[in-house]
Amino acid sequence: MCRLLMLALLLLSGVANAALPLERIRLPEGFRITLLSDQVPDAREMTWGERGTLFVGSNAAGAVYALDPVSGKVRTIASGLQLPVGVAYKGGDLYVSAVSRVLRLRDIESRLDSPPRPEVVLAGLPRETHHGWKFIAFGPDGKLYVPIGAPCNVCAEDPDLYAAIHRMNADGSGMELVARGVRNTVGFDWHPQTGELWFTDNGRDLMGDDVPDCELNRLEKVGQHFGFPYCHAGDVADPKFSQRPCSEFVAPVAKLGPHVAPLGVRFYTGEQFPAEYRNNLFIAEHGSWNRSEKIGYRIKRVELNPDGSLKRQRVFAEGWLEDGDVWGRPADVLVTPDGALLVSDDYAGAIYRIDYVGK
Repeated sequence: MCRLLMLALLLLSGVANAALPLERIRLPEGFRITLLSDQVPDAREMTWGERGTLFVGSNAAGAVYALDPVSGKVRTIASGLQLPVGVAYKGGDLYVSAVSRVLRLRDIESRLDSPPRPEVVLAGLPRETHHGWKFIAFGPDGKLYVPIGAPCNVCAEDPDLYAAIHRMNADGSGMELVARGVRNTVGFDWHPQTGELWFTDNGRDLMGDDVPDCELNRLEKVGQHFGFPYCHAGDVADPKFSQRPCSEFVAPVAKLGPHVAPLGVRFYTGEQFPAEYRNNLFIAEHGSWNRSEKIGYRIKRVELNPDGSLKRQRVFAEGWLEDGDVWGRPADVLVTPDGALLVSDDYAGAIYRIDYVGK
């Protein structure tokens, strides 16, 4: 991204909006949060275009947005889609997930004011909307990773299709299975040094307020099984599907908490934050929906040991939940070219920017 755009982003970081109580957000010393836009309804996954456009998918709004981070202008570049949560950019084109289809908007940054009609890259994916929305991303192998969640709270449907992560070529060909036993991942990223896939997974419901934990997982080889529906969080046997012991499956690297609903996860690859943040993971915890006492609604920071094991996890940003009242729900995180961290919020329809200004 050009130097002028980076400078403009830094200047824009001072923008504030009294309509959203950002002063309630608690951050580590030296960090601040500002508002990039509050005009992005149901904002979910984010991705960058090569010319500096921020693309944002949505959930219930059925739209895909293009946000100019310099002017703050938001354009709707697609509408009327089914849960277009996922967006991924490659070679000038924007890829969009829409439950049973993967779509493509060609040469999108040259056509923001007159966007092309989405074309179908892949059709025929399951039509179920229960966990049917999809976070998508291109991996270091150049393939598009497409998860298919379990079409239920807990069930044992086709394990080669559901509760799995798949990948395909950019033209829709060559679909193959990457990981099994993944109930519903709505966020993943690749380690900047090892290239391994790391992903969040949302734990099953209706086992109580405190069971099971949601998960952060690491894929070390293609085809690994992460437990669903037989085992949750590495050590909790399912009361209905307990035929196979937890020892058969890959345990999570980190238990994130019961029903925190982790969505977007990204490695911090910028240089603006202090050095100890390099290659840490940031996780957007969307928050519990049916727990008697709400939990989540925050950004988690996860530090790893050199071997990829958990060093520690801690809260990085919180305050969207106060005394049981919610005014925001983080859905995704994304590092900016100048090293800040963006947070999408589908509850407030907002994109926030967190930067480091020093102690």
